[in-house]
Amino acid sequence: MGVEEECASHPMTDAIINLTAGAAGGVACVLSGQPFDTVKVKMQTFPSLYRGFLDCSLKTYRHNGFRGLYQGSVPALLANVAENAVLFACYGTCQQLTRRVFGLEKGSHLSDLQNALSGSLASVFSSLVLCPTELVKCRMQAVHEMIYVGGSSTWSVVRDILKTDGPQGLFQGMTSTWLREVPGYFLFFGGYEICRSLFTKPGQSKDELDAVPLLISGGVGGAAFWLAVYPIDSVKSRIQVLSMSGKQAGFIRTLLCIMRTEGVPALYCGLTPTVLRAFPSNGALFLAYEKKTTFRICGNL
Repeated sequence: MGVEEECASHPMTDAIINLTAGAAGGVACVLSGQPFDTVKVKMQTFPSLYRGFLDCSLKTYRHNGFRGLYQGSVPALLANVAENAVLFACYGTCQQLTRRVFGLEKGSHLSDLQNALSGSLASVFSSLVLCPTELVKCRMQAVHEMIYVGGSSTWSVVRDILKTDGPQGLFQGMTSTWLREVPGYFLFFGGYEICRSLFTKPGQSKDELDAVPLLISGGVGGAAFWLAVYPIDSVKSRIQVLSMSGKQAGFIRTLLCIMRTEGVPALYCGLTPTVLRAFPSNGALFLAYEKKTTFRICGNL
C-alpha cells in the first residue's frame, strides 16, 4: 500500500491509521458476508446433513429464520475487527522489515511479491487474536447441529470454554489457524496487489484506482486465499466445533480421519458459499481499508 508512505511519516501514526482502517474493513467484511460464512461452517462440520449450499441455507432459514444465518455475528465482528486491525497495523511494520531484508531504502515501493511476504508475516500476529474469537464464532454457528445445551450467547459459550478447558481452551485450533493464515495471506495480499497492478494504467499510481478496481482486486485476493487453503480451514472448523463434544484431535489426526472416513471431497464442503462470500466481503474489506486510510492520512487528522 503506498498511500500511507506518501502522506504520513510517523510510525505510530501509521500504525494507528492502519489499525483503524483495518477495523473498519473488518466490519464491512462481516456485514457483507456473514450468512455465507455460517453456511460454510455448518457444511464443513456436518457435511452429511446437507446436500449443498442451497439446502443448508434453506434448512437454516426454516429452523431459525434470518437470525440463524447471522448466528455468531457478534464473535464474527470481534474476530474480523480484531484480526484485520492487528493484521493491517502489523502490515506496515512488516513492510519496513521486508525493506530491510531486501536492502531497500525506507519509504521505497515494494513489489507485489514483497507485499505478499509482508502480509504473510503480519498474519502470524493477527492469528493470535483471531483464533479465540473464531473458535466462539464457529461453535455458535453450529449450535443447532450440536444441540448445545449450555446456551448460545457469545458469553455463555466463552464461559463454557473457560470452565471446561481453562484459558488455553480459547486457543484450540491455533496450529490449524497458523497453517491456514500464513500461506493464505501470502496469496491474499499477492492476489490483491497483482490485480491492482493489472488495473493500473501507465503513469498512474495504484493508489489512484477507483472503487470498482479495488472491489474486484479485493475479491480476487479473497478467492485466491480460500481456494488455496480451504481444506486446512475445514480441518480447523472440525477441531474447533467438535472439541466441545469431547472429540477433539490434532490437525494431522483430524485430517487423516476425514480423508479415511469421508474422502477428500469432504474437505471441500462449503467451498461454494465461501468463494461467493469472498468477492463482496473482501472487496468491501479492502475498499474500506484503502478509502479510510486515504481519508485519515491525507485529510485533517
